[in-house]
Parts: sequence; C-alpha cells; structure tokens
Amino acid sequence: MAILNDRIGDVTGAIARRSRDARTRYLDRIAAAASAAPQRRRLGCANQAHGFAACAADDKEALRKGSTPNLGIVTAYNDMLSAHRPYERYPELIRSAARAFGATAQVAGGVPAMCDGITQGEAGMELSLFSRDVIALAVAVALSHQTFDAVALLGICDKIVPGLVIGALSFGHLPAIFIPSGPMPSGVPNAEKNRVRQLFAEGKVDRAALLEVEARSYHAPGTCTFYGTANTNEMLMEFMGLHLPGSSFVNPDTPLRDALTRAAVRQVIAHSALGAQFLPVGQMIDERSVVNAMAGLAATGGSTNAVIHLVAMAAAAGLTLDLRDFEQVAEVTPLLARVYPNGQADVNQFHAAGGTVYVIRELLGAGLLHADAATVFGGTLASYCQEPTLGDDGEVAWREGPASSGDDAILRGVQAPFSATGGLRILEGDLGRAVIKTSAVAPERHIIEAPALVFHSQEALQAAFKAGELERDFIAVIRFQGPRAIGMPELHKLTPPLGVLQDRGFKVALVTDGRMSGASGKVPAAIHLTPEALDGGPIAKVQDGDIIRLDAVAGTLTVLVPAEEWAARPLASEDLSASHVGTGRELFSQFRASVGSADRGASIFSGAKA
Repeated sequence: MAILNDRIGDVTGAIARRSRDARTRYLDRIAAAASAAPQRRRLGCANQAHGFAACAADDKEALRKGSTPNLGIVTAYNDMLSAHRPYERYPELIRSAARAFGATAQVAGGVPAMCDGITQGEAGMELSLFSRDVIALAVAVALSHQTFDAVALLGICDKIVPGLVIGALSFGHLPAIFIPSGPMPSGVPNAEKNRVRQLFAEGKVDRAALLEVEARSYHAPGTCTFYGTANTNEMLMEFMGLHLPGSSFVNPDTPLRDALTRAAVRQVIAHSALGAQFLPVGQMIDERSVVNAMAGLAATGGSTNAVIHLVAMAAAAGLTLDLRDFEQVAEVTPLLARVYPNGQADVNQFHAAGGTVYVIRELLGAGLLHADAATVFGGTLASYCQEPTLGDDGEVAWREGPASSGDDAILRGVQAPFSATGGLRILEGDLGRAVIKTSAVAPERHIIEAPALVFHSQEALQAAFKAGELERDFIAVIRFQGPRAIGMPELHKLTPPLGVLQDRGFKVALVTDGRMSGASGKVPAAIHLTPEALDGGPIAKVQDGDIIRLDAVAGTLTVLVPAEEWAARPLASEDLSASHVGTGRELFSQFRASVGSADRGASIFSGAKA
C-alpha cells in the first residue's frame, strides 16, 4: 500500500489530539462494560427466563446454558419505506444463519424509520433530523436487556444509519455489524425525473404527469437510486468497515444479497467474546475510520447531511470533529464518481462500473485512506479491494475487485479524476459558518454576488416564484430553519424553482440555516449556517437588497453592508409557534431546547450550550 498522504495523516492526528481526553473516557467506559462471558449469565433466573421464554426449543436450551453467542437484531423494518421493506424476512434469515454457526439470534427491538421523500415539504420533515436521536435512544432501549453478545443492525436511510451507529457506539463493548438491503432496480433516469419536476414548477405539465414519472422512478423495494443521503450512508458504512466489502449496492431479494447477510452473521459472531476474535465496535471505530469516511464522502460527492451525521457519530465514540477536517480532507481527495445529482448515472450503474470497491482501491493506492483501520471483515480496510460473488455452494466467494473502471463517465481513477478535489468547502464570514457542496455546481457559479431576498419559509419563496417576482439575480436567504427553530428540515421545495431560474440565465444561490441534503445539486447553496437565526446568528440581520457574496473559491460568505450599519442593525424575529404543534411536533419541544448547533452535529446529546 502507498504511504499515507501527509494531509490525511495531519487531520487524523489533529482529531486524535483534540479528542484525547474524551476518547480515553469512552474507551475506559466500554472496557469496564466488556466481559469475556455473556452478561446474561449474571442476570437473575427470572430475568433470563423472560429473555428466552418465546424462543424455539433448541435456542432456549442454548440460551439456558449460556455457552454460545446470542446475536441481538435491531431492525428499522417497516413496509412503507422501500429501502426497509426487504428487512421483513431478515430476522428469520439471520436466526437460521446464527444456528448454522452455533449461535442464537433474537430481535432485540425495532427503531422508527421515516422517509424524507414522503415528508419533504411537509410538517413531518421538521421531525426528520430529530428522528436520528430518537433512533439512538431506541437502540439503547433494545440493548439494555444485556442478553446479547453482538449486534446486527438493519437500517439504510437518511437519519436511520447515523442513529443506529450512535446507539451501537453507546454499547461499544459489543461487536456490531451493519447489514444493508441494497438499491431498487433502476427506473426512470434521475435526470428525466428532475426535468419533469422543473416543468411542473413552471406549470408546463400537470400533477398527473409528475406523479407518473415519480412513481416510475420510485417503483420497487430497495433504496432510491440517486446518490442522496441513504446511499451515502451505505458508502460510509463500507468505508468505515461496518459493512462487508462491496456489499452496499447489491440489489434486494437476490441470492447474493442473502448470502452476504449470512456472511455478515458469521463475521459478527466470530467477533463476539465467545468467538475467535473479540472486536468491540467502540474499539474498532476510531479516528482512522472517521477520516476514511470523510475521504469516501469527498471522493464520491456524497450528501452534505453526512457532515452533520459524521460529527454526531464520531462524538458517540469520544471523537471531536471540526468542519475544517472535512474541507482539509476534500482538498487532497479527488472526485472519482459522477452519480446523480453530481452526474447522470444512478447507484446501480455506479456499482456496475466498479463501485465502492474500486474507489477504495484507488484511494488506498494514492495513500488517501488508512489501510490499517480495523473492519468487521476481520482484517483491515486493505482487504476491502475484494468484491463478493456467489459461489457454487450458494455462499459468498471473494475475488479481487476491478483494477479499472467499467465506465469512465461514471467512475474514474485518481490519475484522471473528474476534479482534483472533493468539492466540499466551508464558508466563513459576516454571516457565520456554512457548508457548500460544489461537485455538482458549474465552476462559473462558484462565486455569486447578488442582492438578498429574505424568506422565512420555503413556501414563501415558492409563492414569490409562482407570482413571477423572482425573475432577477438574487441570493435567497431562508432563515429560522435551524435545529433550535424548527428542527432543521431539508428544503427540497427550493430545488425546482431555483433550478428553473438558474436555467433562465439568472445568477441565483441559497443561504440558509436549514439543510438541502443529498438533493444538493446545481444551484450554489450555503447550508447548515451557524449560528442559526434563532440563536442570534447574523443571518437574522439580513434585509432585502443587501448585497451578499458567496465565494466558494475563497471560502467566504460575506454581506457587503457598511460595518457600522451592520453592527447596529437589530436581529429579526419570527413567530414559530405554528411549527411547534401538530404532526407530533409538540412532543419535541425538549429536543428543540437542548439540541446542539449544526457544526456540532445538531444532536441533543451534544447540548446547545456545552
């Protein structure tokens, strides 16, 4: 393997140094919780009897003796989310595999799983980010019975995987593995879907035409095929070594998918305290794993949501990240993939061209990943250049992954990348600190200077668009969208109108304390702005007509207002009470009160004022 890139080493070292005390406390805590023998042996007889009362006879006998590993399954199954529908049959598949490997398995608990695709633009989206922390809490409840020796986590989509990771790391003394379900087969090309969305926004096609193209795009069990947060999560799990190599994008309900699930069960059982190689997940995930995830994010042009989630996930393992870590890694990591919205291909085409295995091979060869990071595969990330195939016996066989791309319009090597950098920048200036993803933005739009138009909701901008009031150059300032204000929803409704206006030749951009997620595309968007408006952030001072300069080249976000006027200008306020009730939002008042800022992961566990 190549010598580690100096920048990658420097960022990793900086994380380790700033995290030293918190990481030490975390490792001490999980070491105290670890045990060479099943914890259930220490439970009272009534406790144990409750734990295996409903099991099959053979499983009950094994659990009574307490000499074999018991695998806890935490599942995000529901049959509304296409990505999670395949998980309905996983528990029995996992139980059967566990028995074959001399172990038992039980569903420890379920966690909620909501779909941002269903709630986008609706009130439920204001619960979306908070659902991640609810999921982490649900994992803790599931594993609190202390009857498990390892954990299999079933989850895919936007907040679900990060929530499962945070929960699993809270029980970091246990080995853990993530088992994906894979993407749905390709439907209507994403570019065609986006074209019809823009036509609908312009009133050129009706609702029936829009619904038809949407239904032909999202049409089967499995993840959506564009490279949004769900599929970015799957990539992150592979780069962090929490998936088996090459397993992220194998389609659901196929023989290879089932074989990979059985192989995952075998691996996590082997890592239990009763297995051949004890590997607690809290020890396995360290600063090298997290930096590898950052490099994967940059190289594939993944979702900006991953920035928030990686900060929160790392904190659960006692690791403190700074937004500059992401930028510094992206500056030396080339963009190797073009997957919608950063290109025309979908994740099935990306996988066929070589997928994550090829990207990992290329980055390892360039010294841009920690080859020695531990993984659930039993070795290090260096072994993730292998890809799975179906053997003659119906089980997984491993072979060396592709040495070259199957389609250089989708996937390229480090010698001829789409871009020399990963296209993730941090913007700082008068308005605070924001994130921008430039990998899908044309270079001539990396700098936008235009008058501000201020809105307090995406609906208000849509109304102005429909009224013909936005036919000009402007920077849309959408504020009071942060985690403390209304839960930091994704502002999906902004994409079609802003895209239409940009296509008409206007200079447009977005500045917001909300999110845009994996849908971040061709319009420059400074998002996750901190401090948020409700916390007294400078975005609350902006007025219509203020000239704002968004400069993704220099990494600045400035408002061109005289300093004295800016300092004296009062902060705007907004009545947010309507966003605090209905659709369950009244139950989340404590979350809004305690949530930390976006640059600290927007987590209730980090605290707003810590």
